Amino acid sequence: MSKGKKDSRILAFFKKLGPGLITGASDDDPSGIATYSQAGAQFGLSTLWTALLTFPLMAAIQGMCARIGLVTAQGLTVTLKKHYSKPILYGMLLFSFPAITLNIGADIQGMGAVAHMIFPRVPVSLFSILVTAILLFIIIRYPYQKIAMILKWLCLSLLLYIIVPFMVGQDWIMVAKKTFIPTIRFDKEFLSIIVAILGTTISPYLFFWQTTMEAEDQAHKGVVMVNKRILSEMKTDVNMGMLLSNMVMFFMILTTGTVLFTGGIHKIDTVDQAAKALEPLAGKLTYFIFASGVLGTGMLAIPVLAGSQSYMLAETFGWKAGLDKKFSQAKPFYGSIIVSLLVGLSLDFFGVSPIKALLYTAIVYGLTAPVMIAVIMHIANNEQIMGEHTNSRFSNILGLLTLVLMTAAAAALIYFLF
Repeated sequence: MSKGKKDSRILAFFKKLGPGLITGASDDDPSGIATYSQAGAQFGLSTLWTALLTFPLMAAIQGMCARIGLVTAQGLTVTLKKHYSKPILYGMLLFSFPAITLNIGADIQGMGAVAHMIFPRVPVSLFSILVTAILLFIIIRYPYQKIAMILKWLCLSLLLYIIVPFMVGQDWIMVAKKTFIPTIRFDKEFLSIIVAILGTTISPYLFFWQTTMEAEDQAHKGVVMVNKRILSEMKTDVNMGMLLSNMVMFFMILTTGTVLFTGGIHKIDTVDQAAKALEPLAGKLTYFIFASGVLGTGMLAIPVLAGSQSYMLAETFGWKAGLDKKFSQAKPFYGSIIVSLLVGLSLDFFGVSPIKALLYTAIVYGLTAPVMIAVIMHIANNEQIMGEHTNSRFSNILGLLTLVLMTAAAAALIYFLF
């Protein structure tokens, strides 16, 4: 096969990927990067194995959400509203909104801090305002298909993190050992970082985004009936997105575990701290690549965070919604996006530290995730909703394992706090 044909096939495959790729990539937002950096800095390579654990679990749950969106042709909030009691729906809204807003705020602050490091003459607050303005302009100005294409290309920014470990020396035999032979320590610090990793990778807002985007994507393609080919393409898309997400997580822990842990730096609270710590130990180029990746992932993740929240509100209260609609056609929908970004931005000016924001976010995500996973599994096995496209036995096994682990993580989180 000629190089040109091979390149065109790769490009064609990339173009086929959609909501699954964007969902997986957006999971590696600046707050997630801070979590992975702390895992590597504090424990070296001891948590590398978690990337192998979370991949099938993420793929299983997000695959269920995607299938629900395809079969019902509507968002998860609409399905909850139609088939389940109001306390479940309003409970999810009540707990999700503060967590998503805090997450947006932490990501904006992280991007502003990293941009300030690259251009130190410009204040962090000014960069944060600029980032928020750019994101609002893109979300309001461009239709869904254009935004989806922008987000897909932003996914490539994650590849920067895969490059970094190869720029510093690695003991690949030790890397393999730590990847395939789990290290488990029953102390508060180690279990806390495991809980944080699970909460960062398996986040409830992604469930809502995935379901709605699958439904919206199929509506744009004019698909009415779901068939095996569509389900197969969806599965490939979701698996590729979750694989990319977990690869970035793996290489992030590998980089910080190799460079920072070995260099005696064991505490990382923010992404800009991680970048600053890398510069003297791994060189200016490594530092610049790391910082650039933070900006790219933030631009990718914040529209997903704000969009998922707005879709949840719109679907609950019956507003006209859709990133393909103009502002004048869906004012409440876009208004909620504007409010969520401005409230997130304001956290910096009210003195809310990004670390506290991330802590509160992790707590709320950790407590709501088991409930949402149980609900999603119930929907995915409900023949009245899913018809012939209910869960396979393998999907149920993975879903149950995810539920058990996230419940244990929530219990551990409560234990550590109180």
